[in-house]
Amino acid sequence: MAVFGLASAVAGFVKVRYLIDKAVIDNMVFRMHYRITSAIMFLCCILVTANNLIGDPISCISDGAVPGHILNTYCWITYTFTLPYSGHKGVAHPGLGNDYEEEKRIHSYYQWVPFMLFFQGLLFYIPHWIWKNWEEGKVRMISDGMRGTTAIIADDKTNRQNRLVQYLLDTLHMHNTYSFGYFFCEFLNFVNVVGNIFFLDTFLGGAFLSYGTDVVRFSNMNQEQRTDPMIEVFPRVTKCTFHKYGASGTIQKHDALCVLALNILNEKIFIFLWFWFIILSVVSGLALVYSAAVILLPSTRETILKRRFRFGSPNGVEALVRKTQVGDFLLLHLLGQNISLRVFGEVLDELGRHLHLGSNPPSAPSTLEMAPIYPDIDKFSKETET
Repeated sequence: MAVFGLASAVAGFVKVRYLIDKAVIDNMVFRMHYRITSAIMFLCCILVTANNLIGDPISCISDGAVPGHILNTYCWITYTFTLPYSGHKGVAHPGLGNDYEEEKRIHSYYQWVPFMLFFQGLLFYIPHWIWKNWEEGKVRMISDGMRGTTAIIADDKTNRQNRLVQYLLDTLHMHNTYSFGYFFCEFLNFVNVVGNIFFLDTFLGGAFLSYGTDVVRFSNMNQEQRTDPMIEVFPRVTKCTFHKYGASGTIQKHDALCVLALNILNEKIFIFLWFWFIILSVVSGLALVYSAAVILLPSTRETILKRRFRFGSPNGVEALVRKTQVGDFLLLHLLGQNISLRVFGEVLDELGRHLHLGSNPPSAPSTLEMAPIYPDIDKFSKETET
């Protein structure tokens, strides 16, 4: 029951929040990082620490000269090892045999798997945390009263739309730093997922980069001649050597066979992570190319506006693209994700009309205009004058 309680807490990362609850300040690819991937990492961390699902994480047997609980503890906190598997018959399990002058493959990662998964979950959440603090609730403030079911009465709605248009005009060309934070965090997402692939490869001794392709190749090989790459990376049966002093002071070597039941989960978790990271890195790379096109090519911004929105004025799109910068476009794009298509079309139509006519040149932003949730400025006229 405790496992299900922890898993339900992780489910909060991927729950669907309605627009009335929270403003949308990013895109779907961004949310794949901090909601889905972080939730996957934390859930995997819970699974590998829930020992009651699979029993003891390690169980070792020897000649009986060393108590079992001591041998288990020793082999768990130090390391176990396997030998190169040559496919010869007469070996009890792959990776076992006589270790005279044989190259050993050390396995000491399993103690750190839960910590590593938890740390990776935090890494995938950090770009969102940076952007959330950089954004400072701007989209939420200027779209308040127009998001989803909070879009209210016609008179108040018109007033809020006019104040939003006036805010966009007054702060024209002042959102480039805002957009820099967004695109920087998008770049961090891409660097993060690629860096985590190489981080896992180092963690698993250079076996992660080709892990997924080896598993796919293994499934297509002849059953009698193939060696399971999952068993090579995450062996279920390993060797452990325990040394102690004998009765006369001579060091005695005790060979132990250890069953790593935890690797049944580890091999499934990491093969899933391999495919997920590959998909996520490709999608994040495409999102980065898309953002670069938005920044460098005004024609891309024009195409996006033409495809997503309808305007009453035929010169609306051209005026918006010609007289706005990247920061202004990003703010408009985020607004479009938070208010209805009809309302946003009216806002853009009015904004494009003002820009096309060349009225309302940019000026310093007003705090009251920036936050429509504030009371009317007339109520505070006397206090502000004094």
